Amino acid sequence: MSWSSSDFRPSAKLFGKNGVLEEQKSPRVKKRETEVYIGNLPLDISEEEIRYLLKDFNPLHVHKIQNGCRCFAFVDLGSMQKVALAIQELNGKLFHKRKLYVNSNRRSPNRTPDTAERPQELPVLETASGQGFAKTTACTQLTPKASGDPGETEKLRTTFFAVPMEMRGSFLVLLLRECFRDLCWLATIHNIGGEVGLLVTSIVPQTPFFWAMHVTETLHQNMQALFSTLAKAEEQQPFLQDSAVQRGTRCLAEYHLGHYGWAWNRCWVLDRVDAWAVVMFIDFGRSATIPVQSLRSLDSDDFWTIPPLTQPFMLEKDVLSSYQVIHRILKGKITGALNLESHILKFEEFK
Repeated sequence: MSWSSSDFRPSAKLFGKNGVLEEQKSPRVKKRETEVYIGNLPLDISEEEIRYLLKDFNPLHVHKIQNGCRCFAFVDLGSMQKVALAIQELNGKLFHKRKLYVNSNRRSPNRTPDTAERPQELPVLETASGQGFAKTTACTQLTPKASGDPGETEKLRTTFFAVPMEMRGSFLVLLLRECFRDLCWLATIHNIGGEVGLLVTSIVPQTPFFWAMHVTETLHQNMQALFSTLAKAEEQQPFLQDSAVQRGTRCLAEYHLGHYGWAWNRCWVLDRVDAWAVVMFIDFGRSATIPVQSLRSLDSDDFWTIPPLTQPFMLEKDVLSSYQVIHRILKGKITGALNLESHILKFEEFK
């Protein structure tokens, strides 16, 4: 994957009640300012390896975080000067065949303590001409904030949501180019408008982002054609050799469809850790960690002519907090697209 990162703000919970910890050597310097963020690390990396990577800067503390198929770390270097030097030397450097993204870890001066924080990155994404992908920033949603005085008019609180990594243009450009040879169907994304029904396949909890299938006759035909083809191919497709499972491999794996049971579906290998593979089920917008030995070959282009059945959406005025909405149809209307991630359509649900 090839995304760039220019900033990252971790959850306040990682750094104590006030969101920051004081630097022991200098009470006026907050620890957040002496920490460096290292992104795009291998999933199987140890804290000792991270220390060795930064050995020239004498790291004081390493905090490794793994979230699904993403791994990153915050490293306290003891001074802002060392942070600057580490960024200059390591940002963009290849490490275990991955491009590192190294940034300072500072709180934005205009953020208020009561603002709900989520991990955010402000990446510079590669532009795919004519396909709706461009630079992105975190989107903003307004939510009512309860007032301490019942008689006082409710005030609005700004909550920042970063576009999930797996929905960003940089990630999707790479995935789609690797999986599908013909991308002309991308031009039809913006044809969706007006009242629609969306079959939810995956959500990003406590955010407005979700993956869904736009319910149409074309979708019904594509589902029938794809699933019948995969069902016939299941027994004929051989299991992949261990050496063949690596990042970017197109393959077939079992996907859980809730009370419908399990079915074989198309997926793409995001990463591998020993005997496990992290895969993205492209027709459902979900990632999973599964045994390498359970993956079947699916590299023929014949299996990749039907476009992905699902695509990313964002709720216009709400957030999704329950997984119970998965495999249900939401009725509403398309109200537009994110300005800087125009492949993500905004959706307003009818209540």
